[in-house]
Amino acid sequence: MAKKDNLVVGLDIGTTKICAVVGEVTHDGIDVIGIGSHPSRGLRKGVIVNIEATIEAIKRSIEEAELMAGCDILSVYAGISGSHIKGINSHSIVSVKNKLISEKDIERVIDGASAVVMPMDREIIHVVPQEFIVDDQDGVKEPLGMSGAKFEANVHIVTASVSCIQNVIKCANRCGLNVNDVVLNPLASSYATLSDDERELGVVVIDIGGGTTDIAIHVNGSVVHSAVLPLGGNHITNDIAVGLRTPALEAEKIKQKYGCALSSLVNKDDTIDVPSVGGRRSRVLSRQILAEIIEPRLEEIFDLVRQEIIRSGYEDAIASGIVLTGGVSIMDGAPELAEQVFDYPVARSHPRGIGGLIDVVKSPMYATGVGLVLYGNERRQQARMRVRDEGVLIKARDKFKNWFEDIF
Repeated sequence: MAKKDNLVVGLDIGTTKICAVVGEVTHDGIDVIGIGSHPSRGLRKGVIVNIEATIEAIKRSIEEAELMAGCDILSVYAGISGSHIKGINSHSIVSVKNKLISEKDIERVIDGASAVVMPMDREIIHVVPQEFIVDDQDGVKEPLGMSGAKFEANVHIVTASVSCIQNVIKCANRCGLNVNDVVLNPLASSYATLSDDERELGVVVIDIGGGTTDIAIHVNGSVVHSAVLPLGGNHITNDIAVGLRTPALEAEKIKQKYGCALSSLVNKDDTIDVPSVGGRRSRVLSRQILAEIIEPRLEEIFDLVRQEIIRSGYEDAIASGIVLTGGVSIMDGAPELAEQVFDYPVARSHPRGIGGLIDVVKSPMYATGVGLVLYGNERRQQARMRVRDEGVLIKARDKFKNWFEDIF
């Protein structure tokens, strides 16, 4: 039985599936010890539209993960997506009183950058520091203890709809779960799929799920742009259903089994069996036809992502290229098609930097779930370090106080 104190659980609430990943903190890092997945029926384009259906799917995935991990799950880090997500960059400047930058100075400058005017129906879910500037010296990552008079910060702020955040928390709470934090999906995916070198050189993470395509651009080790497009694998499935005149459920199976993003990669002699609507006899069609349906839709998604990258202004700063993840990226030919559209090196990536049930989660479709676990573990470590540092300061203060009293 795994100890509750050592567990971190990620809950990926997606359009096509809800996935719970249980991670156990060890001396070597994180071991995945349990995973539960259940089809999602209560979301549309990444946003919850049916509370009861979402609650039922969360319960099923949590029960499956608990059974595999042999533990009780009480709290989770929940992912969030949808076109309501907006990312902006902000800047702040403060003066340093004692000419020595302290934790309070760092908090002040970040709070100043976070003080942006926004509508009442929106809420900040992330404030990600990009860089600090000390007396006009930019590129500072760890300013604590540095000397300086003028202290600046550049941060990336992610905001989301208050109602969408509340619906995610409400669904989790009704399943008996406490939500430690609500995390942007592409940010979580980045934790699971990127190396430090890729973040430093500049890279774009594209997570193509069922209802949305999530984008996160990293430059100089930090997030500089994030966005969510309301297009994903379900749109490809709908195109297949209409084009081949087959039920949506069968179209999804055909996409997963025979789908190819580039018609030039398909052997012209390959055929597929296509079930018909209304109990009619199934038909045998060329796989080339299926690829010709998939290719333009996926090309459209990639082209919209390319426009978003250009709009961000960082198209010349992504030396590492593109990293594809998410369920749709598993499809044959997806990286090759992406290279044609973006004219950058493209790699398909799956979760890494973990132990335990590696073979079970070694798929792009689990990138967000595993990333939520890694994100949660990092936040827990940061919280413990703050508590430890505060304890050291209190002890030092008490020791100085006693010494002062002894003298006087």
